[in-house]
Formats: sequence, C-alpha cells, structure tokens
Amino acid sequence: MLDKIISQFGVQLLSVNEVDDSFSSAVYKCTLLNGETVFIKIPYTQLKFQRELEAYEILKGQVAIPEMLDYWSGDEECPGAFLLSQLKGNVLTAQASPQVAFQVGVIHAKMHSVQPPAGKVLTGLKNEFSDWPIFIEKQFNSFAEDVREVLDKDLYNKAISKFLKMKKELPSPDGPSFIHMDFRPANIIVDHDKVSGILDFESVRFGSTEIDFTKLYRDFLSLDSAKYKAYKDGYNSVRTLIDLEAVLPFYRFTDAFNSIGWCKRRGMKANAAFYEENLEILKKLL
Repeated sequence: MLDKIISQFGVQLLSVNEVDDSFSSAVYKCTLLNGETVFIKIPYTQLKFQRELEAYEILKGQVAIPEMLDYWSGDEECPGAFLLSQLKGNVLTAQASPQVAFQVGVIHAKMHSVQPPAGKVLTGLKNEFSDWPIFIEKQFNSFAEDVREVLDKDLYNKAISKFLKMKKELPSPDGPSFIHMDFRPANIIVDHDKVSGILDFESVRFGSTEIDFTKLYRDFLSLDSAKYKAYKDGYNSVRTLIDLEAVLPFYRFTDAFNSIGWCKRRGMKANAAFYEENLEILKKLL
C-alpha cells in the first residue's frame, strides 16, 4: 500500500521510516532526493481521512499547521493518504518554558476561535454543538461497553453513577468552536522557544471547547503552576477562557474512563501501561 501511495504522489525518496508514536494512523517520515523531509500519513478509516482533509482546508491561514502538499482519496484497499510538510522543531515537553506555554495558549485559542464555515457542506467534520450533552453521553456509552469487560464490577458501577451525577453539574457549553479532541504535547510542535504548529486532525469536531483542555492539563499544565498561568494568559489574549476548574474534573474522569475502553479495543497487552495509568486516574477521581 505504501508503494502505491508513493507512486500516487509521484515523489522520489531517499528513505522512509515509520513514526512509532502515532496511535491513530500510520505515519511515515520521508526524505526526498533534495534532502527535504515530508510525511506520509494514512488514517485508519475513510471517515478519519475526510475529517482531516476538511480540517486542513478550514484551518489553512488561520492556525499554524503543516502544509498539505498533496492528498489521495484512496481506493478499496486504502482509506486515503496525505503528503504533509514538516513543522520545524520537536514535540512539546515538560521542560518547555512559560513563554512556550503562553504560545500554546495563544494557538489553542486561535483554533477555538474558528467557527463552522457558512455555506460549506462538511461530510466528515461534524458540528456536535447543538446536541453537545448527547454527544458526550454517546461517546461515554460507546466506550462503556468495552470498559465493562475489563473493570471490576463495583468500580464500573461507581463510574457510571459518577458520570450521570457530574454531567448534570456542567455549565452551559462554550462554542460552537473547532475542537481538536486530542490536544496533547505529542501533537504540538515547538522550535526552541516558539510553537511551530499543531498536528493530527483525525478526531476533530465543531463543539464545546470544554472537552479540549483535558489531555494538555494531564500531560503538561498540571505539572507546573507557572506554566499553567502562562497558558491561561496566552489563551485569554485571544479569547476568554472558560472556568476550567468547573469542567476539568468531569472531563478528566471521562477521559480516563474512555481511555480504558480504548485500551480494550486496541489490545490490552499492547497498551498495558496506558491502561494502568488511566485506571489509577479513574480510581483517584472516584
């Protein structure tokens, strides 16, 4: 399949190496004959391909993202593929400065400022905002079927009860906004003290911003109060940040729960460490 995709794009490559830490698609780092680096990305499904295609079209010129050099809509064997430029730098780490955290807030707010385009028909990237509580419940219930098979019965029942109680206490949704749904350090590229851009748009929606802070908080913001403040300042310089303390407990809980279901779907043995990490979070929050 990869050879077919390379042929479709008409590129001549010196080397091709699979990117190991890509969980929702197959990604290959490629070196062209002229020494330039590009990426070939193959989403798992046609829906994910369509979402990402529409995201690149909508975000272009509004938010820093890789340039989509080419794409192929696929065939009966391949769901589609992208040829993408390289963003300069490396993924965001816990060692990043408050200055970088401020810029992460800025780019996150810029993305959340993008609203559904008037008059444009979208087939992959859905607007879930008008039925946001229903969307959240459907997502939770979908993973609950998998979680039930691996979680202790008492713990599972406590989780279901907590979800129903906390959902009633959520404030009014904030949006409709373009939400990433996987906004975490691995999808944020930083070059020294400058944020180069954002990656990975397979799970994007239009919806409420409240869901989009959880993973960044878990993996970056919660580790340093100065960086958390800098992030908030950066976000507020573009648009008003919602009261995160009012929504983070609920979304941290649902993220841990849903992640356990994700591990069951993708294989418990292969994702044992991620499962244990989220089980520990779930127990603490319960």
